Amino acid sequence: MFSQSFLQLNTIFISILIEAVPFVLIGVFIAGFIQMFITEEMLAKVIPKNRCLAVLSAAFIGALFPACECGIVPIVRRLILKGVPLHAGIAFMLTGPVINPVVLFSTYLAFGSQWDMPFYRGGLSFIVAVLVGLIISRQFKGNQLIAKGAVRNHCDASGKQTFMKKFAGMLRHAADEFFSVGKYLIIGAFVAAAMQTYVKTSTLLEIGQTEAASHLVMMGLAFVLSLCSEADAFIASSFRSTFSTGSLVAFLVFGPMVDIKNVLMMLDAFKKRFILYLVAYIAIFVFIGSLLI
Repeated sequence: MFSQSFLQLNTIFISILIEAVPFVLIGVFIAGFIQMFITEEMLAKVIPKNRCLAVLSAAFIGALFPACECGIVPIVRRLILKGVPLHAGIAFMLTGPVINPVVLFSTYLAFGSQWDMPFYRGGLSFIVAVLVGLIISRQFKGNQLIAKGAVRNHCDASGKQTFMKKFAGMLRHAADEFFSVGKYLIIGAFVAAAMQTYVKTSTLLEIGQTEAASHLVMMGLAFVLSLCSEADAFIASSFRSTFSTGSLVAFLVFGPMVDIKNVLMMLDAFKKRFILYLVAYIAIFVFIGSLLI
């Protein structure tokens, strides 16, 4: 006989995978498309040379891009390998899962068809993405990809190939990306399910008694739950009677940017030192920004 807690863990684990896998598939197919059909020359025309303009334009593009944090890392890695500056890629990665129209509309519905929460969520996300991108542009040189991710494939958009050969190459790249990030998705889903099963919500509520502590608790909860950004607003709305608006915004902004799943995926793409700074900057700006709301 399996214990009740193990059955609950199993149910949560499977539900996280079912929720995340479609977005991972979308992400890896987009990454494959970028590899085979988008050239460095195309990207050079889109991304400005100026650092500030590059970060701002990438953040705006991310805001129009309906991506989930489950699949954004393979896309960003492929863009950086194609020559997109690191700071622009990070700005895109931080806004894509949060500010896109699907996420903002689901937030609008979850909070009683009111626009204040989507406004706070979108505004703080954009500010955090731009600030982090600008700091990254000053602090880090190079693409910060690990050696495995930095090796370019001989088959890409720069070659003289027929459409069918490029399409087949896109499928191969998508499959490689899926199996590369899939193992981290499974590990992340299991850890998140275990945390949800064995860490009591009442414990978190006891910790988050003060205003600052409540923001930190909700950020930690967002990290642990590892919800897809299209659905997290409905969970956040259930805490309206317990936590302040600012702490709920912290939950809605920090979770899509940093959770268990995408941190493990980032570890497969970027250097550990870079990820440590990236997560720290995001946490600091989200915390300070949410306190001001």
